[in-house]
Amino acid sequence: TTCFVSGVLGATHVEIEQHLEMGRKLLAAGQLAEALSHYHSAVEGDSKNYLTYYKRAAVFLAMGKSKSALPDLTRAIQLKPDFLLQRSPDQDEARNQLMRANELEELQEEAHAAHHRGDYSTTITVLDRVVELSPWDPESRELRAECYIRLGDPRKAIQDLTPTTRLRNDNRGAFLKLSTLHYDLGEHQESLGHVRECLKLDQDDKECLSRYKQVKKLSKQLDSAEEHIQEERYQDAIDKYESVMRTEPNVLYYTNKAKERICFCLVKNKMPAMAIDICSEAHQRDPRNINILRDRAEAFILNQDYEKAVEDYQEAREFDKENNEIREGLERAQKLLKLSRKRDYYKILGVNRSANKQEIIKAYRKLAQQWHPDNFREESEKKEAEKRFIDIASAKEVLTDPEMRQKFDSGEDPLDPESQQGGGQGGQGWPFHFNPFESGGNYHFKFHH
Repeated sequence: TTCFVSGVLGATHVEIEQHLEMGRKLLAAGQLAEALSHYHSAVEGDSKNYLTYYKRAAVFLAMGKSKSALPDLTRAIQLKPDFLLQRSPDQDEARNQLMRANELEELQEEAHAAHHRGDYSTTITVLDRVVELSPWDPESRELRAECYIRLGDPRKAIQDLTPTTRLRNDNRGAFLKLSTLHYDLGEHQESLGHVRECLKLDQDDKECLSRYKQVKKLSKQLDSAEEHIQEERYQDAIDKYESVMRTEPNVLYYTNKAKERICFCLVKNKMPAMAIDICSEAHQRDPRNINILRDRAEAFILNQDYEKAVEDYQEAREFDKENNEIREGLERAQKLLKLSRKRDYYKILGVNRSANKQEIIKAYRKLAQQWHPDNFREESEKKEAEKRFIDIASAKEVLTDPEMRQKFDSGEDPLDPESQQGGGQGGQGWPFHFNPFESGGNYHFKFHH
């Protein structure tokens, strides 16, 4: 078979058809730059074929390049004047392409004018239509993303920039912007992923390399801090979060996160006074954060300030009514508050809620000696001493028994008949099933030191 030669470069008819077919497949796959390359070859191979210009114009339109599409559409009409007059699917599409090209050019000029005068909302509105007409146009998406950033909407900027990384062969700029946007939102893993993609395109890119080192360092510190918390190494976690604040002092998210987690760790380390200070600072920075309110409430409980604990849990509940942890915390704080208005065994012995068994026994012995009824002669003083002595003994029994102490810490008095649903140890709460003061004062106790 003899192939005829057409065009200045002498491409065969078969080669031109191959370029057109490859261009069609690549265009359907969204690989615009590769499709355009094949259509360039088709146009250069046969500059008298209206179809090659028309197909290339379609790619230019898909890329948002209306200024490039219009000359190709005009040339197609010059080569085949009746092209737009015929009634067929191809001709209908060609007419639509021409209308789109004219509309795109007008819209793009309008968008750039609005952007130039700083009217970012209008720019976005116009670009919405541009992207609708030309979804594979990276420039329009990049411009719209810039407007979203200016208007303080980084999420929408990310949505626009993400596809542009595939619409350009080497879009390091988009990867770098995406890394920065995710970083500022506190999404350090996503930030790291994008900057790595940038370095895959050019491992020596200075901006991407600098960003990578910063994100990698911070990401490592954050991950390490959370690992320490999982291992209950709370002081180590506090140290790491303090390092986070030194590494990135300029992005608000990381300082807020560090304060929140340090607050949590201090509560876990039973350091209520410091926890309340840090939690309060964290709460000022992020007033609607229920985790901070929960942790400060727990710090108030450790500090035996149950009213403030209830207030924090109630505030957290307002922000998230479905959260079971907050609901249970509020119920426990309310029980503790109610209990404290009756008798608080920690306060009776004058110990912290974090006191260990040895500290509790030591406090008990000191107070039992001080309030032993034998030390008092007046009847009124003796009766007061009896009451105090019973409370001291009750406190010691509850707080040195792990099961009873856990019940009390959960807001239930194990010696209260009401709490025990009619059971318990008797109306006066004496823990040893007898009252030594009922038998005419025959009571003698020996204390061992």
